[in-house]
Formats: sequence, C-alpha cells, structure tokens
Amino acid sequence: MYRNLGAYGSYTGWTVLFILTGAAALKPLRFPNVSRAAFYVTFGVAFLLYAVGWSAAYFLLGGGAVLFGGLSEWAASLAGSILMGLTIAIGLGAVSVAPRLIAILFVANSAGYFLGGAVFYKMHSRTGMVAWGAIFGLFLGAGLGATLFIAQDSTFLGSHASCVRSVRKRRPSD
Repeated sequence: MYRNLGAYGSYTGWTVLFILTGAAALKPLRFPNVSRAAFYVTFGVAFLLYAVGWSAAYFLLGGGAVLFGGLSEWAASLAGSILMGLTIAIGLGAVSVAPRLIAILFVANSAGYFLGGAVFYKMHSRTGMVAWGAIFGLFLGAGLGATLFIAQDSTFLGSHASCVRSVRKRRPSD
C-alpha cells in the first residue's frame, strides 16, 4: 500500500477498512439508550478520531519506527486511545467509565503495535508486515471488545439502576 498510495493514502485506506469491518463485526451489540444508527456513527467517529490522533502525533513527532522506544509511537498510541475512548464514552453514555476505556485501549493498542512490530522486525518481509497488521488488529479488536463491553455494562446498569436496587433490597443478608 505504501508504494501505491504513499503514507497518507495507506493510513486513510487502513482507517476506512477498520471502520467498515469493525462496524460489521460489532453489529449485534445493543445499548439501551443508543439507537443502532447512533452506535454506528459513534463507532465511525471514534475510529476516525483515533486514526487522526494517532497519525498526527506520529508524524508531528517525527515518525520513524524505533521499536519499543520511539516517542512518536508511544504518543500516537496514547493520543489515539484517548480520542477513541472519550468518543465512545460520550457517544454511548458511559462517561463514568471513560478512564477505564482509555486505559484498556492504550494497553491493547500498544501491545498489538509493539508485539506486531517485533514480529515484523524479526522477519523483515512482506509476511512479517502482514503478521504485524494481524497481531495489531487482534489486540486492538480485543481492546475494543472489552471497551464496548464495559461501556455497554455501565449504560445497562445505569438505565436499570432502580431495578438493581430493588433486587438488592429483597435479597436476604448473608
């Protein structure tokens, strides 16, 4: 992709690919106070802001892969995770758990990026580049899944808080 589209074109292509495949994979999720259309818009905006934040931090700080130590890579991971986590939290009504969402995204994003990078630098081939993408995608996908589960759980409990309180009152004490 780099050869045909350049750096900016490649990042744009990957962003669109992640948004479309991610939204399709997350289709069955339900949030009590969010319509399906609002969920897709929130997810798309979250991923777009993630990509813009990641790319901006990476390129503004000089880019260049310095495995496990490049300031641009760590800053990019943090910036993208903050933007995505905040967008998901606000868009899905889970603001109370925003710090947890951001932390999960940052750990998953960084682990996938740097582990994938290590595999690529060990193999130094096209196969290694594909492995990097697959590893990064698996980790980021797992982080997104955990993030959306926590957001869903917090909004579900929030919308059913009176029911949960009444069930707790009826339980005999241990």
